[in-house]
Amino acid sequence: MDHDHDHGSMATTTMSAAAAGATGSSGGMGGGGMGGSGCKISMLWNWNTIDSCFIASSWKITSTGVFAGSCIGVVLLVISLEMLRRVVKEYDRFLINKHIKAQRITVTSNKAVFNDGGPPPGFPAGVSTGYRPTIFEQAIRALLHMVQFAVAYFVMLLAMYYNGYIIICIFIGAYIGSFIFHWETLGGVQQTSAAKEATVCCG
Repeated sequence: MDHDHDHGSMATTTMSAAAAGATGSSGGMGGGGMGGSGCKISMLWNWNTIDSCFIASSWKITSTGVFAGSCIGVVLLVISLEMLRRVVKEYDRFLINKHIKAQRITVTSNKAVFNDGGPPPGFPAGVSTGYRPTIFEQAIRALLHMVQFAVAYFVMLLAMYYNGYIIICIFIGAYIGSFIFHWETLGGVQQTSAAKEATVCCG
């Protein structure tokens, strides 16, 4: 009888421990929804610094120095986005200039005037002309767009944490990047579609 009683007590203790472990695990899973691993995550405007997490739990702010480094990284990320936008524009201009030289075209006020013998047969002189990139050139344009798109959405994900410091850093990066990479001649005849976009995702 004593042996059966001891066996029953051990089983009850084991089940209680297992239940406690399951409760702790479920509680940890529930807490991980918005702040797992001790992360401070808010869907409202906040000024959190220490213990804040961005994108993943591995990007956790553990000190003031880490937060300052993260802010600098965000500024540089947005600057790189503006640099990519300029690269897209310059590559389009490169393709247009190559086409102009190949066709011996003088572009004036968005009009194409052919030199050295006039336009080819069937092409009316003095009208607008365009250039369709080759498949290789278009592949490069698509690659540049993809990288630009990815960086822009990474910035958007950071903004969705509603952290005031991070959002200010995004604005600062946009200002510095625009000042550096969009200081160019205005009103030229080779404006591209990239020049008209205020933002990448919704411009």
